[in-house]
Amino acid sequence: MKHLLSIEDLSYEEALSILDTAHEMARVSDGPVKKLPTLRGRTIVNLFLEDSTRTRISFEAAAKRLSADVINFAAKGSSVSKGESLKDTAQTLQAMGTDAVIIRHSASGSAHWLAHSPWMNGSVINAGDGTHEHPTQALLDAFTIRKHLCGGAGDLGGMNVGIVGDVLHSRVARSNVLLLSKLGANVVLIAPPTLLPVGVESWPATVSYDFNREIPKLDALMMLRVQQERMNDYFFPTSREYAQYFGLNRDRLTLLKQNSIIMHPGPMNRGLEITA
Repeated sequence: MKHLLSIEDLSYEEALSILDTAHEMARVSDGPVKKLPTLRGRTIVNLFLEDSTRTRISFEAAAKRLSADVINFAAKGSSVSKGESLKDTAQTLQAMGTDAVIIRHSASGSAHWLAHSPWMNGSVINAGDGTHEHPTQALLDAFTIRKHLCGGAGDLGGMNVGIVGDVLHSRVARSNVLLLSKLGANVVLIAPPTLLPVGVESWPATVSYDFNREIPKLDALMMLRVQQERMNDYFFPTSREYAQYFGLNRDRLTLLKQNSIIMHPGPMNRGLEITA
């Protein structure tokens, strides 16, 4: 597999293989020697044209622990801020002998375009493209669920996972639905109708508008960030009303199973998605 652009690119076996490898790498990271020579001599570029903290730092740390040479590229402080196109940026990276590019971009489909452009010969990993997908976040979430609920092995067969909130604008939700269902989990999307995308009925998940009814069934609860920066209209009356019906508060917490886990991709709007 040369690129990772979408969860749809992964077979069931490939997804499990990645999770198994991540499990072994986590054991290495817990040991006294955290660095491996796997990517020595390789050049990895973090091409983040949209703001990021956790994802960018995670990719940088992972590449360095595998002994790669890492170049961090951001829109601010580069020629992109002067209007340089993604094509011109790709040509520059190719001329530098880049082996792999991790790209985050505000435009859906940008990672696919870069991977299949004639100006890029290296591998491309999608670290989030618009509202389309975020496959590595989904792999991390599946790894977390498997670690805490499945003993770190096998698939997610029989697990009930609830994804709550702004599904409409969430690339995390899209990738998670595809991956978690591929691994055998039962996924339910819990959101107001205005925050569900057109065609959601074709997704491998069920839909519910009643958080209180669904929460006692869940093994894993994923709260999504309300992406107000992507909203150019009113999708719910008030923040207070949203929190009342779709926020995780103390009362709802008591409805969860004792061993259930709570997840959030971050950054969090405290007091909105989860009570501060």
